[in-house]
Amino acid sequence: MEQYTVTGMSCAACSARVEKAVSGVQGVTSCSVSLLTNSMGVEGTASDADIIAAVENAGYGAAKKGAKSSEGGQTRTAGMDEDSLKDKETPVLKKRLILSLVFLLPLMYISMGHMMWNWSLPGFLAGNHVAMGLIQLLLTITVMVINQKFFISGFKSLWHKAPNMDTLVALGSAASFVYSVYALFAMTDAQMHGNVDAVMSYMHEFYFESAAMILTLITVGKMLEARSKGKTTDALKSLMKLAPKTAMILKNGVEMEVSIDQVKKGDLFVVRPGENIPVDGIVLEGSSAVNEAALTGESIPVDKEPGDTVSAATLNHSGFLKCEASRVGEDTTLSQIIQMVSDAAATKAPIAKIADKVSGVFVPTVILIAAATILIWLLAGESIGFALARGISVLVISCPCALGLATPVAIMVGNGMGAKNGIMFKTAVSLEETGKMQIVVLDKTGTITEGEPKVTDLIPAEGISGEELLILANALEKKSEHPLARAILNLAEERKMENQGHMELPEVEDFQAVPGNGLTARLGDSTLAGGNLAFIRTKAEVTETVRKRAEQLAEDGKTPLFFSRDGKLVGVIAVADVIKKDSPQAVKELQDMGIHVVMLTGDNERTAKAIGRQAGVDEVIADVLPDGKESVIRALKRKGKVAMVGDGI
Repeated sequence: MEQYTVTGMSCAACSARVEKAVSGVQGVTSCSVSLLTNSMGVEGTASDADIIAAVENAGYGAAKKGAKSSEGGQTRTAGMDEDSLKDKETPVLKKRLILSLVFLLPLMYISMGHMMWNWSLPGFLAGNHVAMGLIQLLLTITVMVINQKFFISGFKSLWHKAPNMDTLVALGSAASFVYSVYALFAMTDAQMHGNVDAVMSYMHEFYFESAAMILTLITVGKMLEARSKGKTTDALKSLMKLAPKTAMILKNGVEMEVSIDQVKKGDLFVVRPGENIPVDGIVLEGSSAVNEAALTGESIPVDKEPGDTVSAATLNHSGFLKCEASRVGEDTTLSQIIQMVSDAAATKAPIAKIADKVSGVFVPTVILIAAATILIWLLAGESIGFALARGISVLVISCPCALGLATPVAIMVGNGMGAKNGIMFKTAVSLEETGKMQIVVLDKTGTITEGEPKVTDLIPAEGISGEELLILANALEKKSEHPLARAILNLAEERKMENQGHMELPEVEDFQAVPGNGLTARLGDSTLAGGNLAFIRTKAEVTETVRKRAEQLAEDGKTPLFFSRDGKLVGVIAVADVIKKDSPQAVKELQDMGIHVVMLTGDNERTAKAIGRQAGVDEVIADVLPDGKESVIRALKRKGKVAMVGDGI
């Protein structure tokens, strides 16, 4: 699907008009226009020039989004970047609204205050009807100039025979203004001829405040709508921030820092501890633990050796890696995820499609009704002024103040309530279909679990206390960069505080880290070692009993870490991402509603099943990457309505 940016759209009638125009182009098989993101997706064989010409002939602007590059160049999907997703509308609309209110408030005071609230007019206006009219005229002109965009868009759309909501706003406010100007001149003439009754009659036919109020109210709606649009792009902006801006590549053995869009397939690049991996690649040299939580949700870092694959935006924790770029630009896993989120934002709820069809005939119908109203009153023998006033009333009342406010307010309230409860609706369809769901798919990390590894078991060897094991492990792990070390350090600090600082935490010397295996150091006259089972077996004897206990810990979804001192095992510490206290209850409540609960995760099957048993879910699907998760969801959708719940993007 080719992506385009569409400019000049202001309402559902606009997007419906563009969709209809492009769908009529020969070679176009499908077209979807999103007013929310001002974007259009087109499938088919039609040329870009024909598609853009169709949009322009409909009265709008269009441009092809950035071309895909698999050899290098663009790293943003469909030509998107963070700057293009910035909320540029809201500040402009906010300024327009403030300026409009500055002039609307005195206009309302002069025109309506004495009638609605018995407020007295300033002395120089009392009895001076012409001055009152002229001040209202000037204040209204100012508000109209501030909101001239409505007139430009509305009348341009009318010229292209595609009237939209802006057309109603422009016609209603312009008709109100023009008739008010006529009434002002007629009143002035009547006052010059001393006709007091005519003066009062014409003065009551001023619509200046209506013209200004229409423009201001619609500006409120537009500002709220712009804010809600900004919120929908937050997910995309957050994803884009995951990708590093530069990469360190090797050219003839020399390291060079280059912009990420200059990395090509086959380039060699290096990643040091603490750096994000710039593109997808294959490890050629070195070993390290890589945190892939940003992509897979797996909280425990994955060990990487030569021959293993690494993905863009994942974090290199402990070792130096030399890699070959295998997928760059839009081909990286991260870019594909960004594209999926972007496509999701462009979808429409079924009810929105109905609204599009209605809006396509709403504006022309209102204009025809207003014209018919004027004609009927003229045929009934009423004056032109009387008939015109009634026609303007139809336009003013039909101006979509309620529509312009109701939609963005509803979106903002829905988003706000969802955010307060930790819920993000990815698409409009999701929001509408939630009440019909039959299957709920839960992410593991951060949704069912806490999302942060913690110590779950302290298993000291015979003759060793739990406190002593923790002190030795803390001393060894203090200089480690491995994420699991943080769990041990946190527990040691907690125990120290519980003992009011009396628990001593010593420092080690001669520290050495073996990426993917373990650690060694010297503490006084003793040699400490810690790591996985394979590593510790080279340092100390591990009994069958301890080995079986470690296997049981692994079966329970925990990671066992072994520690030794001077060639003797001092104990095992288990670390795991534990489930939230309320997860089992939440799962049970869903099941009580007759909903099938599935846990879908990128974690390994053993850990996933252990967490699934604790949470009480009906089904566990593990070892699934983000692009694979979409396929799983599609398969589940064939069995019923599916809701996907995650703590992140």
